[in-house]
Amino acid sequence: MPDPYATITDVAPAVVERVAEAMEVSAADPQQLAMVESYVDDLALGDGARVLEVGCGTGAISRAIGARSEVDSVHGVDPSPILIERARELAGERAGLTFAVGDGRALDVTDAAFDAAVVHRVLSHVPDPERVVAEAARALRPGGRLALFDGDYATVTLAVGEDDPLQVCVDAFRGAYVTDPWVVRRFPALARGAGLVPGRVRSYGFVQTSDPDYMLSIADRGAETLAAAGTIGEDLAEALRQEARRRVAEHAFYGHAAYASLVAVKPA
Repeated sequence: MPDPYATITDVAPAVVERVAEAMEVSAADPQQLAMVESYVDDLALGDGARVLEVGCGTGAISRAIGARSEVDSVHGVDPSPILIERARELAGERAGLTFAVGDGRALDVTDAAFDAAVVHRVLSHVPDPERVVAEAARALRPGGRLALFDGDYATVTLAVGEDDPLQVCVDAFRGAYVTDPWVVRRFPALARGAGLVPGRVRSYGFVQTSDPDYMLSIADRGAETLAAAGTIGEDLAEALRQEARRRVAEHAFYGHAAYASLVAVKPA
């Protein structure tokens, strides 16, 4: 099963709707919001900042950035017409937010048009992350800054002990929903390859024990992937889903993933 985020223009509308819902749920999580605020602070945006978001999805991150007092405008680009339509609906009449259908590997924007650019949880799903970073860099004015943020998906775990069966769900999820689980570890190299000067990599831990909506979805999607591939039967897939819920009910659930960000500067 190919990563649906990487092939978002080819998957069924029902799948895109599920992706849209997952994006909004994740973006509303307080831990995720704190990460966004942290790396946007690192951008050190000046008053009247013009910001580009590459791979904006439903526009949740664009809305969060656009709410900051120093930001004049945010332009979000995504290849999915369905997600862009949702982004426009959710933005409503908020001033300064615009969205357009487009490929992050070939942006339809003017050179040096933006003070800052953000690539949020995109590079782990893109077959050519170098092209995305290069295009974002092209769109920056000299002295502009680029923020990269993504999951270090090689670290994702639901295990509470050795040979934990829920970790099999994680492995299946990663294989089906992530194109490159190691990409955050190449952030400095990607920035340098685009002619930018990288700053330090900032690491974030994300843990869910109670109300684990996102981490529970990983167990569910992993079990679904295993059953769809015929690796296990539906009875075992349902047993894995119920085991995850048993742990939640008995306060024994643990889900963890690391994330990382990097802010790079375009030389003046």
